[in-house]
Amino acid sequence: MTIRLVSLSSRFLLFFFLVATASSGVFASNGGMKIERTLAMIKPDGLRGNFTDRIKGAIVGSGFRILEERIVELDEDRASRFYAEHSSKSFFFSLVKYMTSGPVCIMVLEKQNAIADWRALIGPTDAVKAKATHPNSIRAMCGLDSEKNCVHGSDSLLSAQREISFFFGEETGEMVGKHDEL
Repeated sequence: MTIRLVSLSSRFLLFFFLVATASSGVFASNGGMKIERTLAMIKPDGLRGNFTDRIKGAIVGSGFRILEERIVELDEDRASRFYAEHSSKSFFFSLVKYMTSGPVCIMVLEKQNAIADWRALIGPTDAVKAKATHPNSIRAMCGLDSEKNCVHGSDSLLSAQREISFFFGEETGEMVGKHDEL
């Protein structure tokens, strides 16, 4: 009888250990879930359309912490530098004009898997596609098309570091990097 109790207790302890370590991120498929930071931007149409509170509610409701936040008016030079990787594309001048049409809300978000989770929350770049395929996404809620899509999100860890530094740190000549997100 005593041996059976020890066996059951050992199984319970093993089960408890596995559940506790799995929920702490030890067995994450990415080799350990690290806390990440990403840049989030509510674009001029998001601020103009009074979506800011709803977007921030979705951010916090999805487990993100907003570490820093500021409202910024981009001038043509700063918008051009931020989106420099698109400078050879036909939509570049329209994008710069749009991004300088009003203030933007810049935020640093933090949580485990922040970059991928923020990208999932905002949905596809094209808001029309988002409305059809990701109806609960932020871009489905407030975006209009692939340019006026309400929000921006870093597409990689390197982009997140560069973009956070662009708005919240010292700018250097090495800031302009490649990312695909509008």
